[in-house]
Amino acid sequence: MVLAVDAVNINKSFGNQIVLNNINLQVQPGKIVGLIGPSGAGKTTLVKIIMGMDAPDSGTVTVLGKSMPNRQNLAHIGFMAQSDALYELLTGRENLTFFAKLFKIATKEIPARIEYAAGTVNLLEFLDRPVSNYSGGMQRRLSLALTLLADPDLLILDEPTVGIDPELRQQIWQELNRLKANGKAIIITTHVMEDAA
Repeated sequence: MVLAVDAVNINKSFGNQIVLNNINLQVQPGKIVGLIGPSGAGKTTLVKIIMGMDAPDSGTVTVLGKSMPNRQNLAHIGFMAQSDALYELLTGRENLTFFAKLFKIATKEIPARIEYAAGTVNLLEFLDRPVSNYSGGMQRRLSLALTLLADPDLLILDEPTVGIDPELRQQIWQELNRLKANGKAIIITTHVMEDAA
């Protein structure tokens, strides 16, 4: 079986500060793995190395059987960053459509993918409003919807439930567990102990 993520002996320092010291992480398909720790513990740094956005000082990372960084492999990874990267002048639907085209989703499939992704995070009724009118929690939900659009094999979610109310958090976890049951691998960074549990 090909591991979704195989990070071996990862080391990373910034100046004299050691951030990651000999980290090993294996994630199998159909599993959810939580990276837990306070701010500054190195969770986001490890995620960036797994994504190929940053290089380790030493060690290797393989994602879905391919060495990272690998641009083609990014099409199989859904990434939700800590900060929302949204176009505020566009509506939620326009943001989703733009990213669907970026992900090379077939034009005829885009409406159904938007319906699924926006429905999962309870945003269907707000899709035609400009993102500048969204609350912080709604923007987090739209970011998660963007991550789900392309039906990726690996989801990497950096603090996904920050600013999201408890009822919706439960709904999002139900969807993440469904994705896990369908063989998706999911990595979540969090300092929210409820999410970690």
